[in-house]
Amino acid sequence: MAGFKGFNVTAKRCLVMPEAFTSEAMQYVSSLQELKACLYFFAALGQEKDFDVPLTLETILAVVREPLEADTLSAALSEACEHGILLSVAANDQQYYLLNTARGRAIQKAAARGLWQPDAVVVPAGQKERPNIFLFYEQNVGPLTPILSEMLEEAERIYPAEWLEEAFTLAVKKNVRNWNYIEAILRSWKEKGRNETDRRNSQENPRNYIEGDLADYIKH
Repeated sequence: MAGFKGFNVTAKRCLVMPEAFTSEAMQYVSSLQELKACLYFFAALGQEKDFDVPLTLETILAVVREPLEADTLSAALSEACEHGILLSVAANDQQYYLLNTARGRAIQKAAARGLWQPDAVVVPAGQKERPNIFLFYEQNVGPLTPILSEMLEEAERIYPAEWLEEAFTLAVKKNVRNWNYIEAILRSWKEKGRNETDRRNSQENPRNYIEGDLADYIKH
């Protein structure tokens, strides 16, 4: 069998992976097939230019340039999931693989509760789409961490979706993008009530939210 003919170092396409894969995660890889599966996963992920994109088996298989059965690749990816390198979620009768990151774990938890879909959800006419709290946090505040994911899950159980959406919106308007402030708003509404009059008052007098209970969360 002829050997490898060599790399084209002028090619712009390179395999990108987190440094922690070689420095930490690779010690948990237990077979050559699992290692190959991880590398194929990173190759497919590189085409998406996002470490947190869920990939199907077919997407990963598309980058493979050797004879490899889908069942063999699936088994190797499952090994990587068992060892905590990758994550697996199911949605729409399809299996998806993600890198084990804070956002990946948040997606996995949301999928387990039926709150995550890989594609845009069609919303019935007249019904307003409400993104789940994980997506709302990332879009308006910043990256998720495992601890924050648990706190957001708890908030989603306690407060109505409308409250969460309005609290995030209020925090963005006041440029106070942190969960402590948003949670303080929600607690205040729960303890003191929240209604149309409350909303009008807060809009008419912004200092309602920068003095008193929430003052510690705003620089002024």
